[in-house]
Amino acid sequence: MKSNATIMKSSAKSSMKSPAKSSAKSAMKSSAKTSTSDLRRETDSMGEMFVPATALYGATTQRAVLNFPVSFRPVPQAQIEAHIILKKCCAEANAQLGELAADKAAHVVGACDQLLAEFANPAPFGMPHPLMQHFPIDVFQTGSGTSTNMNVNEVVANVASQRAGKAIGSKDPVHPNDHANYGQSSNDTFPSSMQIAGALRIAQRLVPALERLAAALDAKAKAWDKVVKIGRTHLMDATPIRVGQEFSGYAAAAHYSIDRAKEACAALALNMPIGGTAVGTGINAHVKFGRVVCARLTKETGVKFAEAANHFEAQSTRDCVVDAHARLKTIAVSLTKIANDIRWLGSGPRCGLFELSLPATQPGSSIMPGKVNPVICESVMMVACQVVGNDAAITMGGLGGIGSLLELNVAMPMMAERLIESIDLLANASQMFCDKCLDDLQLNEAQATGTVEKSLMMCTSLAPVIGYDAAAKVAKEAFKTGETVREYALRNKLVEPKQLAKLLDATSMTKPGGKGPGGG
Repeated sequence: MKSNATIMKSSAKSSMKSPAKSSAKSAMKSSAKTSTSDLRRETDSMGEMFVPATALYGATTQRAVLNFPVSFRPVPQAQIEAHIILKKCCAEANAQLGELAADKAAHVVGACDQLLAEFANPAPFGMPHPLMQHFPIDVFQTGSGTSTNMNVNEVVANVASQRAGKAIGSKDPVHPNDHANYGQSSNDTFPSSMQIAGALRIAQRLVPALERLAAALDAKAKAWDKVVKIGRTHLMDATPIRVGQEFSGYAAAAHYSIDRAKEACAALALNMPIGGTAVGTGINAHVKFGRVVCARLTKETGVKFAEAANHFEAQSTRDCVVDAHARLKTIAVSLTKIANDIRWLGSGPRCGLFELSLPATQPGSSIMPGKVNPVICESVMMVACQVVGNDAAITMGGLGGIGSLLELNVAMPMMAERLIESIDLLANASQMFCDKCLDDLQLNEAQATGTVEKSLMMCTSLAPVIGYDAAAKVAKEAFKTGETVREYALRNKLVEPKQLAKLLDATSMTKPGGKGPGGG
């Protein structure tokens, strides 16, 4: 049987074949290169394990690092931070309920506060946070997230040891299981922390980004409200519409997206599994534990959290996550509508619509000089594609027989990563869309208004007067002769000139009560 050191070397060697970079892979490679003096001997319920001497994690984490060399993507930082917040609130709740000695709880809380303070210092742009080297376990691990729960328990315990002047790995004054995990199970902590991470990310990043998007679109709708252009249905000429009305539709979609984001936040935050422990019964936890933890979470974060009404549903399914992400998917779909319309309206500049001028952010072609492409719109739309893909993964993870099995869902780390990625992508894309496109978007008014009189669908306002069939004939004949609807109607004396001028007033067609179509 291979020794731990041999297993570590073998695992590190195989992982080096992959070009992927991660703290997990780095940890394994460095472990393989170190001598025994650079390692420390740790033990868990399965026996001895060698761990890098400077690692804040312990034996159980090291086993998981070796067991899951899959994607070399660690559990997201947002989830780790949420898990630490949860550990802090659990310790405070246990102390409040008299379940955990005050000094032990204080050590856990102090360690958690230190870790959260260090995470608050941002990493260099595009780089993982230095602390993440101590949370190296792959996303594709045990489906309950047990490995990550124990990883956080071990790190919290070792930081507590450092703070108390004790050796890392001494489990003094805090034991990973007995104190950091008191009254808890991976089966209620991991689903709780994935919901905390999602709810906080939505409240703190996505909602503000969408609010900015809505404000930018509202401003364009107001500024361009008097400009009349031709509408298009099926990409074909339709009746007049004001540019402001068109953009008011985009703005409304952004406002609905804000509502959906808040609903997604509530779906996650108001159905917390914490307090259910292993299978939802709450074994080894105080009967009020879940409620008190949620109160502590609310105070800690400013987001309202509430204990699940039924712990068996909350732990055996991830329906709340499926529900929340479905709303994120709808937000992504709304963004594609806005970005794609702006892309179309900016097409040209000479052979397209060119009603809008999009900001030139970079050269558009390596072969066609001077070409500028709608790259920001394209980026937003690719984000939407990824979010839709994430929704499929989360839906699969929530399915009975795949992730949701009897008393526990076992696809949670994957679902958590996809949830957090979708939130971040939507928030970042919305901010970028404002910064790089909407803020400096220009209306080419002459181009936008220049096609109104040419539209054959101006005949729509004649239908109530001369009938649908006669109005259709006007459109067809005017197309043949190259005339406008106005010119053809005047030449053929179909309507008195004064009445025709009123009927063909483009602005009146865009107002309630004005002559116009009854539908698309």
